[in-house]
Amino acid sequence: MTLAPYYVDLHIHIGRDKDNKPVKITGSKTLTLTNVLKESSRNKGIDMVGIIDCHVPSVQDEIENLISKGEAVPLEEGGIKFEKVTLLLGCEIEIYDENCHGPIHVLCFLPTLSQMKEFTSWLSDRMTNINLSSQRIYGTAKELQYKVKQLEGLFIPAHVFTPFKSLYGKGVKQSLTEVLDPDLIDAIELGLSADTKMADCLSELHSYTYVTNSDAHSLAKIAREYQKIQMNTPSFKELEWALHGIEGRQVLENFGLNPLLGKYHVTVCKECLTPKKEKRVCDNCDSNKVIKGVSDRIAELANGTKTATNRPRYTNQVPLDYIPTLGPKTFEKLLSNFGTEMNIIHNVSKSELKNVVSEQIASSIIAMREGSLNLTPGGGGKYGKVGKS
Repeated sequence: MTLAPYYVDLHIHIGRDKDNKPVKITGSKTLTLTNVLKESSRNKGIDMVGIIDCHVPSVQDEIENLISKGEAVPLEEGGIKFEKVTLLLGCEIEIYDENCHGPIHVLCFLPTLSQMKEFTSWLSDRMTNINLSSQRIYGTAKELQYKVKQLEGLFIPAHVFTPFKSLYGKGVKQSLTEVLDPDLIDAIELGLSADTKMADCLSELHSYTYVTNSDAHSLAKIAREYQKIQMNTPSFKELEWALHGIEGRQVLENFGLNPLLGKYHVTVCKECLTPKKEKRVCDNCDSNKVIKGVSDRIAELANGTKTATNRPRYTNQVPLDYIPTLGPKTFEKLLSNFGTEMNIIHNVSKSELKNVVSEQIASSIIAMREGSLNLTPGGGGKYGKVGKS
C-alpha cells in the first residue's frame, strides 16, 4: 500500500440539470454535473469533488447516463470515477428544528448511488421540493444524522461561522451539542471567512478534522478552497479514514482564502456595508443595524483555548481569477502551457511563468503562493479584494 497526496474540494453545487432546469437557483447555468467533472479533471487538477446536489433525481439520471456510456465507473470503495477525478455523492440540507436558533446547513455524503437514491426517497417525505438544492428538512437534526449513519454516510456541518444558515452564525449560543449528536460528526467545514486558528478558539471543535471547500456556484469557483489529503486512492472509504486519521490517512494541508477575503469576515452596517462595531451607529448612514462578521462572532464564542494538537497547516491562498489583470485569455494561456490550475498554483516557477505572462502577473502568482498579496477585508455579503503586489 502506498499513500499519496490528493487535492479535494467537497462542496460544489449544480446550477442546472441535464434538462436545463434549475437545481441551485443562484448557481450558474453552465454548472452542470458533467461540466463540473470535466472542469475539475481537465482544468482544475482536482482529484476528488463532492457534488452536494446528488439527491436530485435528475442529477442521478445524469450520473447513470455517464455510467451507461462507460464515461463514469462506480468504485468498489465508494464514489464514482470520471476521467482523473472521483465524484463523491453529496447533499446539502437545511435543518431548523426546535433546538436551533436559526437555520443550519449541513453536508451529507453517501458511498453509492443506490444509497443516495434511498436517501432521496427518505428525504422526499420530509422536504417540500426534492428537485432543488439546500432545502429544509422537516425533522430534527439528530434524526437526519441517524439516517445518514444508517446509510453508512458522512455528516459535516457546513460553513459553520457564516452569519446566515450556519451552526454558529445563529445556530447555537454555546455548544453544538444543543443541536447535534457530537459523536456523529465526521468533520467541520470552516467556510470562506474563517481559518484554522480562528476556529480553534472554540475548544469543542478541537477533536474534529477541519475541511476547507469552495461552495462553488460557478465553474470558475471550483477549488477556491480545498485540501490536500493523504490516501491510498481517492475513494469514499479512504476519505472517511482520512477524516478520522486511520492508518496514516489524514488531511495534510488546508488551502483557503485568507479570511479577510470572505464576504462575512468583518461586521458591517446592514444598510450601506460600511465596516463598524456592533453597538455603534454607522458613521456613514446613521443606521444601527449590523451584519455581524465571523471574526466578531468567534470572539463572542471563544473560550480562551486557541490551539489544538496535530492540526495540518492552513495555507492562505486565492484562486488565479482573483489576481488583478489576470483575465480569461491570460488564464487560458496559462492552462495551455502548464496543464491545470493546481500545477500553476503550486509548482510552476516564476521564471517559467514569466515566459508566458507579464512580470506583474508572475509576481502576483508567486506572492499568492507565499501568502503576501495585499488584501482589503470583505463583509456583509461582499467579498474582500486583492490589490496589486
